[in-house]
Amino acid sequence: MDKLRFEITEELEDERIDKCLSALIDSLSRSFIQKMIRDGAVSVNGQSVKGSYRVKAEDWVEFCLPTAVEPDIVPEDIPLDILYEDEDVIVINKPKGMVVHPAAGHYSKTLVNALLYHCGESLSGINGVLRPGIVHRIDMDTTGSVIACKNDMAHNCIAEQLREHSIVRRYQAICHGVLKEEQGTIDRPVGRHPAERKKMAVNEKNGKPAVTHYRVLERFEKYTYIECVLETGRTHQIRVHLSSIGHPLLGDELYGSRNFPFRLQGQTLHAKILGFRHPSTNAYVEVDAPLPEYFAHLLQIMGSGIRSVSQI
Repeated sequence: MDKLRFEITEELEDERIDKCLSALIDSLSRSFIQKMIRDGAVSVNGQSVKGSYRVKAEDWVEFCLPTAVEPDIVPEDIPLDILYEDEDVIVINKPKGMVVHPAAGHYSKTLVNALLYHCGESLSGINGVLRPGIVHRIDMDTTGSVIACKNDMAHNCIAEQLREHSIVRRYQAICHGVLKEEQGTIDRPVGRHPAERKKMAVNEKNGKPAVTHYRVLERFEKYTYIECVLETGRTHQIRVHLSSIGHPLLGDELYGSRNFPFRLQGQTLHAKILGFRHPSTNAYVEVDAPLPEYFAHLLQIMGSGIRSVSQI
């Protein structure tokens, strides 16, 4: 069991203990911290406290963090839309609603569960038992190309290409509003939202450099169909960047509006083109993931001018 120890500063004085710890340990949820307080894992100046305790400047807070036990990840026979596969890598066209790797609340039906069944033990082990073969991820409700590696050599090679931004990643999306420019670049740092822990934001103070290039593919009455090219790969980058210029993605209720006339499951964002240098041959490989049916159907409806919710 790990023990964390903090001295309370004047800035946090009079905060409730659970809120104080949530600010100090941004990797843990408030509900988890509250449970640990109830379980007696939190003490102030050597004395166990209750959740109603308000901290004072120069208090010493100790938090006993239980040792994480990684669950066994079970292979599952889940059909995969394989776009490319050889002895080193496999590229999957991920469907909407599928989580890439197991995490709290999602230990089954993930892409990793499916890859373990399909590939057996032929997945790189660099990222541990929860993320075998995984070098990058896309959001649960984003569709399209995800590459996984079957050995550590391939993993290191693809990871290095991600670090040096040489992998080609072209997304297609539909955003709210009509973009006036034919193309543009959003160069704004992205980091954790200062107040909402589940969100990212343009964060000039604590964000990391993030660059998204976009160009218009087609304009509709109230929406724009665009291509986005990632120069960097921050969490929720496209979603945050488009929202920051007043054109959030259609269906993105986290960063945009819930006011749209279509029944959608999350943001209309598709990782269409993935290009990389092959780990063994150094040849350039480019994979094109076809648009999912719902996305193509939506474009057809927008182009025809039909506004009925029942069409999606």
